[in-house]
Amino acid sequence: MNKIDALIAEHCPDGVEFLELGEFGELIRGNGLPKTDFVESGVGCIHYGQIYTHFGLFAYKTKTFVSPELSEKLKKVQKNDLIIATTSENLEDVCKTVVWMGEDEIVTGGHATIFKHKQNAKYLAYYFQTQYFFDQKKKYARGTKVIEIKATDIAKIQIPIPPLPIQQEISTILDKFTLLQAELQARRAQYEYYRNELLNFEGKEVEWKMLGDVSKILRGTAITEKETIGSEFPVFANGPNPIYFHGKSNRSGETIVIARSGAYCGLVSYWDKPFFLTDAFSIHPHSSLFKTKFVYFFLKKEQEKIHQMKKGSGVPHVRAKDFESYFVPIPPLAEQERIVAILDKFDKLVNDISVGLPAEIKSRQKQYEYYRGKLLNFKNISNG
Repeated sequence: MNKIDALIAEHCPDGVEFLELGEFGELIRGNGLPKTDFVESGVGCIHYGQIYTHFGLFAYKTKTFVSPELSEKLKKVQKNDLIIATTSENLEDVCKTVVWMGEDEIVTGGHATIFKHKQNAKYLAYYFQTQYFFDQKKKYARGTKVIEIKATDIAKIQIPIPPLPIQQEISTILDKFTLLQAELQARRAQYEYYRNELLNFEGKEVEWKMLGDVSKILRGTAITEKETIGSEFPVFANGPNPIYFHGKSNRSGETIVIARSGAYCGLVSYWDKPFFLTDAFSIHPHSSLFKTKFVYFFLKKEQEKIHQMKKGSGVPHVRAKDFESYFVPIPPLAEQERIVAILDKFDKLVNDISVGLPAEIKSRQKQYEYYRGKLLNFKNISNG
């Protein structure tokens, strides 16, 4: 029996109460606070728009301030209060919440609601992310272009309220997972920065050539035959995952693939095993000039620019012809090998699910899903 099961057996073996937010806390609507009220220093404030553009689940300091005189007219937020965005452009963001964890009193304004309570604030914030909470808020959402939920309707949303020791244990476990995810994100940002620095050849004495002059660019082959018994080669089109498998391959060795159309239009990927390429195209740099993976890393650095090359008002697409005139640098092969070796190692630590931080996150994922399941599956004591 793990710790949370032991706590449930000790504190609530027959289930927990499912209470409406209005039954165990107070919801206070904010007022005022346009962005023009911000000042360089003063009393900390959280604008409703910052809840889904700047903050995560928890905030220890504010991004903006208002004058002490104005703060007297605004609703006050104390430590452990939840600030809930009641207006958004989409259903996902409406009711997004941030817990104020700072020691100082701050203020908030219109289109936000403060929830004051005596529960574990982090537990509540995590529960606001569950599907059970989403399904309930959906019933009260109003509007099309602008989605709104009234504070009086938020008060009707039910959530399970286990004893505080259980709330604390759940929030502790989810905190650890959240920190790991944040660390992974930071590592990825660091990797991208380092990659961009290594592959920045602007102003250096390096020759640049158009891809069409230093590589072959080949279209995939149309295919209708889907998976059959014995098929072993993945079929790739316009996405990062195979659409099915085939008995033959038309690409082998190191290959750079560009998704041609659809949602992944322009996506750059790299493969070093045999596969079948259909509705996409591949780039094959001349081996006398390039290490294929060097070109891949360079194009991946350029991913945002490549996405902007898409055309079409309906289904977006990129053209192989446009890549013929895309300029790439040609540093010495030894320098390419050095860069590839560094980025390979860094990429493995950051993205390979079998090693480094992703491996740790994978091992924690099962634990996270277990506790997330507990959030959704408390027995409702009122149902017997």
